[in-house]
Amino acid sequence: MTQTIQKRLNDYAWARWGAMVLIALMMLFAHMFVDVISPLQEIIQKTHGWTPDVFGSFMGSEYLLNVLGFLIVAGIILDKMGIRFTGELSASLMFFGACIKFYAVSDLFAGSGLEAWLNSWWVAMPGSAKLASLGFMIFGCGCEMAGITASKALAKWFEGKEMALAMGLEMALARVGVFFIFTISPRLAGAINPTVVKPVAFCTALLLIGLLCFTIFCFMDRKFDKQLGAEAAQGESEEEFKLADVVNIFKSKLFWIVAMLCVLYYSAIFPFQKFAANMLQSNLGISATTAADIFRWFPIGAACITPLLGWFLDKKGKGATMLILGSLLMIVCHLTFALVLPAFPSKVIAYAAIILLGISFSLVPASLWPSIPKIMDKRFLGSAYSLIFWVQNFGLSGTPMLIGWALEKSNPGVAEQIAAGVEGVAYNYTLPMLMFASLGGLALLFSLWLKGMDKRNGYGLELPNIQK
Repeated sequence: MTQTIQKRLNDYAWARWGAMVLIALMMLFAHMFVDVISPLQEIIQKTHGWTPDVFGSFMGSEYLLNVLGFLIVAGIILDKMGIRFTGELSASLMFFGACIKFYAVSDLFAGSGLEAWLNSWWVAMPGSAKLASLGFMIFGCGCEMAGITASKALAKWFEGKEMALAMGLEMALARVGVFFIFTISPRLAGAINPTVVKPVAFCTALLLIGLLCFTIFCFMDRKFDKQLGAEAAQGESEEEFKLADVVNIFKSKLFWIVAMLCVLYYSAIFPFQKFAANMLQSNLGISATTAADIFRWFPIGAACITPLLGWFLDKKGKGATMLILGSLLMIVCHLTFALVLPAFPSKVIAYAAIILLGISFSLVPASLWPSIPKIMDKRFLGSAYSLIFWVQNFGLSGTPMLIGWALEKSNPGVAEQIAAGVEGVAYNYTLPMLMFASLGGLALLFSLWLKGMDKRNGYGLELPNIQK
């Protein structure tokens, strides 16, 4: 008797890749909002009085509530409530937080009673920065929750299929968002009487579109769950998730190696993006728009290479080796920005270092995130992702504040001169860039440790994802 095998929704290429695109669009718009003000540091300093110290504190605020424990809660929500509920909640939080940030930098807030009250306490930070930081905190909760939701959703839809390629493409589209925002943000701000209001408003509207994209994905995922059965719809695992699993994750040495690798590597990437345009502007003596145009090629390099690396991981493996190579490249790039570019201010050197950094940013994420399902139990995969993100957020929150403080302290009086409109004044970024390079050195040590653990215990990090 011939038995008919019914295909699941994710067995159809158009369905699983369509789901990936919908998820990726939500994350694309989120990444655009994250860096919408990054190339406008000098503009917001002149229009709103945000010094480097204030700018760094604002950038770090995105991760503050996550550090205080929200990401742990987010992982539990994901494992208990499922992908659809958590994704809708995260997209809504991102949009709500963006609206607060938009109001904080807009003309509606300037001169209001709320601004006067916010300016009346902790005078070192302008009221606009305080309210914008609150909005960025709320947005950050949604953004990080969306990140772990996207990872678990792709792991579910591409299980036993092109998982690394799918995750690589999703990350690539997010990197394209950074390219877009570094391209259009200075231009939306304008050359005459520049303002940050228009770029922030534009990206806030995109977040609403991202919410709609994920809503469409939810209809697909509901149908997929019906095919998987009641157990998958409730927990997406054969065993029910328990809170005690969080304790077990924390007890895992392997978890801490991966988490420390994440926090060190990403602390030298995402915070660097916040200061990169101004660093190039200062070292090369160019405008903010020109500096943003140079740096925008960093995410494009990552976007082009990440899917190829994902394909290679699916077919050939070598994930642990890629982590080591990516860390080495990052050290070289940051040392170039710290020591070579100030001595030889050349756009060619700047482009070369940025392209190499893009390759590094392809190697590490493309190999790291698809490796997590190999070393963590499926039933608490969401919590594993969230706890890694939680540890990572300590670095993402503290590093911009530390870099902003170091930049201001190593350049006494420069902030005041720029605010006063003095021509030809620029920051010296040597100390901040050496700090970024040191983070890369520590990340290299943990990547070597991880490869050694894999060699001894056979986790399969060097093996291909697609099993024949």
